[in-house]
Amino acid sequence: MEIFTYKNKKINIIYNNDNESFNTASLLKEKLTEKGYIIPKKYDYDAMINICVGGDGAFLRAVHDYGFPEIPFVGVNTGHLGFFQEISPNNLEEFINALDKQDFTIDSLYLVEALVCTRTSCIELIGVNEIVVKGIQSKTIHLNISINDTYLERFSGDGVIISTPMGSSAYNFSAGGSIVYPTLGVLQLTPLAPINSKVYRSLTTSAIIPINMIVNLSPEYRDENSILIVVDGKQHKYENIVEINLKISDMKLQLLNLGKHNFWSNVRNKFL
Repeated sequence: MEIFTYKNKKINIIYNNDNESFNTASLLKEKLTEKGYIIPKKYDYDAMINICVGGDGAFLRAVHDYGFPEIPFVGVNTGHLGFFQEISPNNLEEFINALDKQDFTIDSLYLVEALVCTRTSCIELIGVNEIVVKGIQSKTIHLNISINDTYLERFSGDGVIISTPMGSSAYNFSAGGSIVYPTLGVLQLTPLAPINSKVYRSLTTSAIIPINMIVNLSPEYRDENSILIVVDGKQHKYENIVEINLKISDMKLQLLNLGKHNFWSNVRNKFL
């Protein structure tokens, strides 16, 4: 967690096209302008803060669309879950007052990075919540899994989730994975419908991978063209995949923290 200072008063407001998000964004723009803040007409990479109005899906799209910028993000929740979103539409004045006083800190969140290698090239993918490796059309896939060049298992099942600490409360949690505090430097490997029989043996629980280790997934030859990679909900399909290496990215996502809602209260309020 870091104290944040800014050199200008430009703020990007990113919002969904639904009525509630549009109306909230318009009201926020009006209030910020009255306080002397500048709202660019187009996304400005020199802005002090990105404010994303919407739900978690809109938040993730914004981060990807603008290329994981170093500018801190903060969310106004007009969606359903809003795990990333710090601000309620009813508390805009309180947020702006905190902004004026610089009464906030910045959390640095870990990202997951995959290097997907085919027989002809390698492609880099980065996820905020998770990268999922699964079979197309719900096909059972077989993956040889190693961690730091040490063979772990021959996985058979629907696929695996490799989640960040922040993403541990998303798809990973729904699949039976553990919730991990968001600032810890770990990844989580969680199986999706693993097969356990006399023929196939796969881990049935998630595994926590330290920051300095690489997870290697090598599909069997028959599955090289049956792999679907899903990054924060967006699907990617490549032919002739021979291996996928996953690790914690060198990049981080900066998230503005007003200190009003800590992670565990979020877990309680969203899930219990």
